[in-house]
Amino acid sequence: MSAEPLQIYIDGTFYPQAEAKISVFDHGLLYGDGVFEGIRFYNDRVFRLEQHIDRLFDSAKAIHLTIPATRAEVSEMALATIRENNLHDGYIRLVVTRGVGSLGLSPYHCTQASIIVIASTISLYPAEKYEKGLILSTCATRRPTHDSLSPAVKSLNYLSNVMAKVEALASGAEEGVMLNAAGYVAECTGDNIFIVKNGVIFTPTVGSGTLYGITRKVVMELAAEAGFELREVEMSRYDL
Repeated sequence: MSAEPLQIYIDGTFYPQAEAKISVFDHGLLYGDGVFEGIRFYNDRVFRLEQHIDRLFDSAKAIHLTIPATRAEVSEMALATIRENNLHDGYIRLVVTRGVGSLGLSPYHCTQASIIVIASTISLYPAEKYEKGLILSTCATRRPTHDSLSPAVKSLNYLSNVMAKVEALASGAEEGVMLNAAGYVAECTGDNIFIVKNGVIFTPTVGSGTLYGITRKVVMELAAEAGFELREVEMSRYDL
Protein backbone atom coordinates (compact mmCIF):
# COMPACT_ATOMS: atom_id res chain seq x y z
CA MET A 1 0.00 0.00 0.00
CA SER A 2 1.19 3.50 -0.79
CA ALA A 3 2.43 5.67 2.09
CA GLU A 4 0.37 8.54 0.70
CA PRO A 5 -3.09 9.30 2.16
CA LEU A 6 -5.90 7.27 0.64
CA GLN A 7 -7.54 8.78 -2.41
CA ILE A 8 -11.33 8.60 -2.23
CA TYR A 9 -13.47 8.73 -5.37
CA ILE A 10 -16.56 10.96 -5.09
CA ASP A 11 -18.65 11.75 -8.16
CA GLY A 12 -15.86 11.82 -10.70
CA THR A 13 -13.04 13.29 -8.59
CA PHE A 14 -10.40 11.83 -6.29
CA TYR A 15 -9.90 13.54 -2.94
CA PRO A 16 -7.28 12.90 -0.24
CA GLN A 17 -8.88 11.06 2.66
CA ALA A 18 -8.97 14.12 4.92
CA GLU A 19 -10.72 16.16 2.23
CA ALA A 20 -13.25 13.56 1.11
CA LYS A 21 -16.62 14.92 2.25
CA ILE A 22 -20.32 14.72 1.51
CA SER A 23 -23.07 17.23 2.20
CA VAL A 24 -24.86 17.14 5.56
CA PHE A 25 -28.04 17.18 3.44
CA ASP A 26 -27.16 13.92 1.68
CA HIS A 27 -29.99 11.45 2.27
CA GLY A 28 -27.45 8.67 2.72
CA LEU A 29 -26.30 10.44 5.88
CA LEU A 30 -29.69 11.71 7.02
CA TYR A 31 -31.74 8.56 6.45
CA GLY A 32 -29.44 5.69 5.47
CA ASP A 33 -30.94 6.11 2.01
CA GLY A 34 -28.68 4.31 -0.41
CA VAL A 35 -27.00 1.04 -1.28
CA PHE A 36 -23.49 -0.35 -1.12
CA GLU A 37 -21.21 -3.25 -1.98
CA GLY A 38 -18.17 -4.59 -0.16
CA ILE A 39 -15.78 -6.16 -2.65
CA ARG A 40 -12.48 -7.94 -2.06
CA PHE A 41 -9.49 -8.01 -4.38
CA TYR A 42 -6.48 -10.30 -4.24
CA ASN A 43 -3.23 -10.23 -6.20
CA ASP A 44 -4.52 -7.52 -8.55
CA ARG A 45 -7.73 -9.43 -9.26
CA VAL A 46 -11.15 -8.23 -8.09
CA PHE A 47 -13.34 -11.02 -6.76
CA ARG A 48 -16.54 -11.44 -8.81
CA LEU A 49 -16.69 -7.74 -9.71
CA GLU A 50 -19.41 -8.14 -12.32
CA GLN A 51 -21.69 -9.95 -9.88
CA HIS A 52 -21.15 -7.29 -7.23
CA ILE A 53 -22.00 -4.53 -9.70
CA ASP A 54 -25.13 -6.40 -10.79
CA ARG A 55 -26.24 -6.74 -7.15
CA LEU A 56 -25.58 -3.03 -6.57
CA PHE A 57 -27.85 -2.12 -9.47
CA ASP A 58 -30.49 -4.64 -8.33
CA SER A 59 -30.46 -3.14 -4.82
CA ALA A 60 -30.73 0.36 -6.27
CA LYS A 61 -33.67 -0.62 -8.47
CA ALA A 62 -35.43 -2.18 -5.48
CA ILE A 63 -35.39 1.16 -3.63
CA HIS A 64 -36.17 3.25 -6.76
CA LEU A 65 -32.69 4.77 -6.85
CA THR A 66 -31.22 5.66 -10.23
CA ILE A 67 -27.45 5.21 -10.41
CA PRO A 68 -26.07 7.98 -12.67
CA ALA A 69 -23.68 5.68 -14.54
CA THR A 70 -23.64 2.42 -16.44
CA ARG A 71 -22.50 -0.89 -14.99
CA ALA A 72 -19.28 -0.66 -17.01
CA GLU A 73 -18.62 2.87 -15.76
CA VAL A 74 -19.13 1.88 -12.11
CA SER A 75 -16.80 -1.08 -12.58
CA GLU A 76 -14.14 1.24 -13.98
CA MET A 77 -14.60 3.61 -11.01
CA ALA A 78 -13.79 0.72 -8.67
CA LEU A 79 -10.73 -0.35 -10.67
CA ALA A 80 -9.49 3.22 -11.02
CA THR A 81 -9.69 3.71 -7.25
CA ILE A 82 -7.57 0.62 -6.66
CA ARG A 83 -4.98 1.87 -9.14
CA GLU A 84 -5.05 5.39 -7.71
CA ASN A 85 -4.09 3.98 -4.30
CA ASN A 86 -1.48 1.55 -5.65
CA LEU A 87 -3.14 -1.41 -3.94
CA HIS A 88 -2.79 -5.09 -4.82
CA ASP A 89 -4.80 -6.77 -2.05
CA GLY A 90 -7.66 -5.21 -0.13
CA TYR A 91 -11.25 -4.14 0.02
CA ILE A 92 -13.50 -1.82 -1.98
CA ARG A 93 -16.46 -0.07 -0.37
CA LEU A 94 -18.71 1.09 -3.20
CA VAL A 95 -21.50 3.38 -1.98
CA VAL A 96 -24.38 5.00 -3.85
CA THR A 97 -26.37 7.53 -1.82
CA ARG A 98 -29.63 9.17 -2.80
CA GLY A 99 -27.72 12.44 -2.95
CA VAL A 100 -28.32 15.93 -1.63
CA GLY A 101 -31.94 16.75 -0.83
CA SER A 102 -34.13 18.43 1.75
CA LEU A 103 -34.63 17.59 5.41
CA GLY A 104 -37.88 15.85 4.47
CA LEU A 105 -38.16 12.14 3.79
CA SER A 106 -39.16 12.46 0.15
CA PRO A 107 -36.39 11.14 -2.09
CA TYR A 108 -37.72 13.16 -5.00
CA HIS A 109 -36.06 16.30 -3.66
CA CYS A 110 -32.68 14.66 -4.34
CA THR A 111 -31.67 15.68 -7.84
CA GLN A 112 -28.92 13.10 -8.40
CA ALA A 113 -27.40 10.16 -6.59
CA SER A 114 -23.76 10.28 -5.47
CA ILE A 115 -21.21 7.53 -6.12
CA ILE A 116 -18.41 7.03 -3.61
CA VAL A 117 -15.59 4.49 -3.89
CA ILE A 118 -13.13 3.70 -1.09
CA ALA A 119 -10.29 1.21 -1.59
CA SER A 120 -8.10 0.17 1.32
CA THR A 121 -6.64 -2.80 3.12
CA ILE A 122 -8.80 -4.78 5.55
CA SER A 123 -8.31 -7.32 8.33
CA LEU A 124 -11.55 -8.59 9.84
CA TYR A 125 -10.05 -10.99 12.37
CA PRO A 126 -6.58 -11.97 13.58
CA ALA A 127 -4.96 -14.77 11.56
CA GLU A 128 -5.27 -17.32 14.38
CA LYS A 129 -9.07 -17.00 14.34
CA TYR A 130 -9.11 -18.55 10.88
CA GLU A 131 -7.35 -21.59 12.35
CA LYS A 132 -9.06 -21.89 15.74
CA GLY A 133 -12.45 -20.38 14.97
CA LEU A 134 -14.61 -17.62 16.47
CA ILE A 135 -16.85 -17.55 19.51
CA LEU A 136 -20.44 -16.91 18.38
CA SER A 137 -23.50 -15.77 20.31
CA THR A 138 -27.16 -15.56 19.34
CA CYS A 139 -28.40 -11.97 19.11
CA ALA A 140 -31.78 -10.71 20.27
CA THR A 141 -31.84 -8.20 17.40
CA ARG A 142 -33.62 -9.84 14.46
CA ARG A 143 -33.10 -9.51 10.74
CA PRO A 144 -35.63 -7.20 9.05
CA THR A 145 -38.61 -8.96 7.53
CA HIS A 146 -39.28 -9.05 3.82
CA ASP A 147 -42.32 -6.80 4.28
CA SER A 148 -40.27 -4.05 5.97
CA LEU A 149 -36.94 -3.98 4.14
CA SER A 150 -36.03 -6.92 1.97
CA PRO A 151 -32.88 -8.68 3.24
CA ALA A 152 -31.90 -8.98 -0.43
CA VAL A 153 -31.32 -5.22 -0.58
CA LYS A 154 -27.82 -4.28 0.55
CA SER A 155 -28.87 -0.88 1.84
CA LEU A 156 -27.08 1.72 3.94
CA ASN A 157 -29.59 1.04 6.72
CA TYR A 158 -27.42 -1.42 8.65
CA LEU A 159 -28.42 -0.42 12.19
CA SER A 160 -29.87 -3.84 13.03
CA ASN A 161 -26.57 -5.49 12.06
CA VAL A 162 -24.62 -2.90 14.06
CA MET A 163 -26.74 -3.47 17.16
CA ALA A 164 -26.42 -7.25 16.78
CA LYS A 165 -22.63 -6.84 16.61
CA VAL A 166 -22.78 -4.69 19.77
CA GLU A 167 -24.72 -7.48 21.52
CA ALA A 168 -22.23 -10.13 20.43
CA LEU A 169 -19.20 -8.14 21.58
CA ALA A 170 -20.88 -7.23 24.88
CA SER A 171 -21.48 -10.93 25.57
CA GLY A 172 -17.81 -11.76 25.04
CA ALA A 173 -18.34 -13.28 21.59
CA GLU A 174 -16.59 -12.18 18.41
CA GLU A 175 -19.50 -12.55 16.01
CA GLY A 176 -23.26 -12.81 16.37
CA VAL A 177 -25.87 -15.09 14.84
CA MET A 178 -28.99 -13.22 13.74
CA LEU A 179 -32.39 -14.89 13.59
CA ASN A 180 -35.42 -14.00 11.51
CA ALA A 181 -38.83 -13.05 12.94
CA ALA A 182 -39.81 -16.73 13.16
CA GLY A 183 -36.70 -17.60 15.17
CA TYR A 184 -34.80 -19.38 12.41
CA VAL A 185 -31.15 -18.65 11.66
CA ALA A 186 -30.69 -15.98 8.97
CA GLU A 187 -26.99 -15.09 8.96
CA CYS A 188 -24.26 -13.53 11.08
CA THR A 189 -23.91 -9.77 11.52
CA GLY A 190 -21.77 -9.44 8.40
CA ASP A 191 -21.45 -12.95 7.04
CA ASN A 192 -23.46 -15.79 5.58
CA ILE A 193 -23.33 -18.97 7.67
CA PHE A 194 -22.81 -22.64 6.81
CA ILE A 195 -22.58 -25.72 9.02
CA VAL A 196 -21.19 -29.16 8.26
CA LYS A 197 -22.86 -32.15 9.91
CA ASN A 198 -22.23 -35.80 9.08
CA GLY A 199 -20.48 -34.79 5.88
CA VAL A 200 -23.38 -32.65 4.61
CA ILE A 201 -23.17 -28.85 4.26
CA PHE A 202 -26.21 -26.85 5.37
CA THR A 203 -27.00 -23.15 4.96
CA PRO A 204 -30.17 -21.09 5.57
CA THR A 205 -32.47 -20.49 2.63
CA VAL A 206 -32.52 -16.99 1.14
CA GLY A 207 -36.12 -16.82 2.33
CA SER A 208 -34.86 -17.05 5.91
CA GLY A 209 -33.68 -13.45 5.80
CA THR A 210 -30.16 -14.05 4.60
CA LEU A 211 -28.42 -11.78 2.12
CA TYR A 212 -28.02 -13.12 -1.41
CA GLY A 213 -24.32 -13.46 -0.69
CA ILE A 214 -21.95 -13.60 -3.63
CA THR A 215 -19.33 -15.47 -1.61
CA ARG A 216 -22.18 -17.71 -0.41
CA LYS A 217 -22.97 -18.59 -4.01
CA VAL A 218 -19.31 -19.29 -4.76
CA VAL A 219 -19.08 -21.63 -1.75
CA MET A 220 -22.13 -23.48 -3.05
CA GLU A 221 -20.60 -23.75 -6.53
CA LEU A 222 -17.29 -25.04 -5.16
CA ALA A 223 -19.06 -27.54 -2.90
CA ALA A 224 -20.97 -28.93 -5.88
CA GLU A 225 -17.80 -29.17 -7.97
CA ALA A 226 -16.06 -31.02 -5.13
CA GLY A 227 -18.93 -33.50 -4.82
CA PHE A 228 -20.28 -32.38 -1.46
CA GLU A 229 -23.97 -32.55 -0.68
CA LEU A 230 -25.28 -29.08 0.19
CA ARG A 231 -28.77 -28.32 1.41
CA GLU A 232 -30.56 -25.00 1.85
CA VAL A 233 -32.82 -25.38 4.88
CA GLU A 234 -34.70 -23.53 7.59
CA MET A 235 -32.00 -23.75 10.24
CA SER A 236 -32.71 -23.55 13.97
CA ARG A 237 -30.41 -22.77 16.86
CA TYR A 238 -30.68 -26.45 17.72
CA ASP A 239 -29.09 -27.27 14.37
CA LEU A 240 -26.17 -24.98 15.22
